Amino acid sequence: MTDPLVKICGLSTPETLDAALDAGAAMVGLVFFPKSPRNISIENASRLAERARGRAEIVALMVDPDDGLIDEVVERVKPDWLQLHGKETPERCARIKMRTGLKLMKALGVSEGSDIDAAMPYIGIVDRFLFDAKPPKGGEVPGGNGIAYDWSLLKELDLGVPVMLSGGLAPDTIAEALAISGVSAVDVSSGVERERGVKDENLIRAFIANAKRAGVGE
Repeated sequence: MTDPLVKICGLSTPETLDAALDAGAAMVGLVFFPKSPRNISIENASRLAERARGRAEIVALMVDPDDGLIDEVVERVKPDWLQLHGKETPERCARIKMRTGLKLMKALGVSEGSDIDAAMPYIGIVDRFLFDAKPPKGGEVPGGNGIAYDWSLLKELDLGVPVMLSGGLAPDTIAEALAISGVSAVDVSSGVERERGVKDENLIRAFIANAKRAGVGE
């Protein structure tokens, strides 16, 4: 058994960031999307990124960003990854990758098996897929909605690119999610919040501890 890779997304305070780092998060996510309750200023994000640098990989999440936002985040926050959580086409992803030289994680919404097929055109362009639940109808935020889907859709999925599971994860569901999906990497945001957009240090610690206890593989 090995520890799964855990990403805590939507962090915005030194205290919750430290809780994630101290508990062993491999990735920490900073959200740059004004409609999200987890949106963070570039100034604050830069401070948090410096605090995390060298201890975890820093992921900058954006939704259909323009080049100006990308350039500012890359220059000031210096993330290790860009997570694209909008309707970015494979061509747009390729241009962003060439522009920044950074690793790309493409988030795709899932509600049924055929949704996985949407990943195919991105193979060879992005460095990781994040499969999240599709947002509720009319929802303005593409992720972090606390919605689960059929995690077994990812079982034995081999796209030639690492896969991360998100959607409906929390301290009390992570062991089941790992067992059902068979993935080795997970992402959580709303599942470690005491209220929408407000992370809870104890829930972060519990999530990571339960993920490590469950493990992955034989």
